[in-house]
Amino acid sequence: MRKKAVFWLLAITIVWGSTFPLQKIALVDVSPLVYISLRFWIAFLFSFFLWKKRNFKYAFILGLVLSIGYITQTWGLKLTTASKSGFITSLYIPLVPFFSYMFEREKVTKLQFLGFVLSMIGFYMISGGIDGINVGDFLTLICAVSFALHIVLITVYSKKVEETSLLSYQFLTVAVINTLLSLNSNWNLTVMAVSVGIYTGIAASVLVILVQLKYQKIVGSNATALIFSGEPVFASIFSYYFLNERLSEFQFAGAVLLIIAVILASLKRSDEI
Repeated sequence: MRKKAVFWLLAITIVWGSTFPLQKIALVDVSPLVYISLRFWIAFLFSFFLWKKRNFKYAFILGLVLSIGYITQTWGLKLTTASKSGFITSLYIPLVPFFSYMFEREKVTKLQFLGFVLSMIGFYMISGGIDGINVGDFLTLICAVSFALHIVLITVYSKKVEETSLLSYQFLTVAVINTLLSLNSNWNLTVMAVSVGIYTGIAASVLVILVQLKYQKIVGSNATALIFSGEPVFASIFSYYFLNERLSEFQFAGAVLLIIAVILASLKRSDEI
């Protein structure tokens, strides 16, 4: 069962990594808010008809947090490169232990604290230094904070209610918020945007979160975070393939630091601080 859980959690990182360049392409001449609305209306409809049990309270809270994450990530993706977006988003992993302490009183280890420090240095380097940091990078950093909080809340709420009950209303919340924010936007959608919206709505939203809810508890949060550290690597591979994006030596060094940071954040040690 554990091997099966590791396999599916690794599959999540591949799916997430593929979304960065695909969404970068889909967002050409399409409003980010309109795209997110499309993605999560698809996710809501797909999950609503598949699973009957629904919990509104916890799903609504998760939806609010997820809305902030996807709005800032998608807007940030329009203003920065897909490779940088993938690595900066990965900062949610070193941030998870801090939210775990806040909500579950799980203390942060020295290695996790070191991982947080290294991740900040890596963020500086992957952004190209002071001159290279842009608004898109900062928006993506906010996304990372939101995703870290979302992961911890999933762990907390999935222990209280059935996992599938947290899906449909969560996606509905994201869809409604983005639809309201995009009422004055141009809703002309390209074939590419609709295609990517279907893919991300079903594969990268419904199925990914369902797998996370089901298998994260089996391998544990630390092992899950270690597996998720592969996300920015896959993001860079797909970005190179689809967009021909390359990192400079300075940015590559920052990427290495980020990988080290997320691995350190995933290690379980007894030396708490």
